[in-house]
Amino acid sequence: MKARGFFITGTDTGVGKTWVTTQWLRCLRSKGIDAVGMKPVECGGRDDATAIREAGDLVATIDEINPVSLAEPLAPAAISGAPPIDVQEILASFELLSMLHSPVLVEGAGGWLVPIDRDRTMADLAAAFALPVVVVAANRLGVLNHTLLTVRAIHAAGLECRAVFLNEIDGQGAGEDLSRGSNARILRDHLEDIEVIERDPAALMCLI
Repeated sequence: MKARGFFITGTDTGVGKTWVTTQWLRCLRSKGIDAVGMKPVECGGRDDATAIREAGDLVATIDEINPVSLAEPLAPAAISGAPPIDVQEILASFELLSMLHSPVLVEGAGGWLVPIDRDRTMADLAAAFALPVVVVAANRLGVLNHTLLTVRAIHAAGLECRAVFLNEIDGQGAGEDLSRGSNARILRDHLEDIEVIERDPAALMCLI
């Protein structure tokens, strides 16, 4: 069955989730696919949501794309005085977007288990969406452990991990980190049923 969308998470913050989301979104729309992006929760401004909106050709409002905007650049659970995050409000925005556009690329905040309040994490929000998951990971030393732990946690939540995208981060030269040449191969050995994609977000088209 064709997925209504994908939930895009990361092994950490700063691994390039928004770059992957926006590039994938532009590729989909360039192929005539009426995709749209969503950033349900963003902390520290709306830069990511704005980039996602622009990549989607401005077909949705900023409030539809980003229903929860928190001022401080912290995990939602760490922001003093932040209003409770209403998952039903977030899901209502998703339903509106998915009635008008398909697929919806939903980008999480931070990594898989970032706390959104005392009792819930980003994983609980992903479970409410019930979408297949794409993991974005920085191609560097340590990514094997971070990625395998994240994929295991996704499966433990009862969700399907469809792909891992190994992202090349600017300023990290290939010659400085020998692991960058072998990480994809090792992940493919350990994640036999999951696409491991490198460098080009257009390769994520194989999931559609």
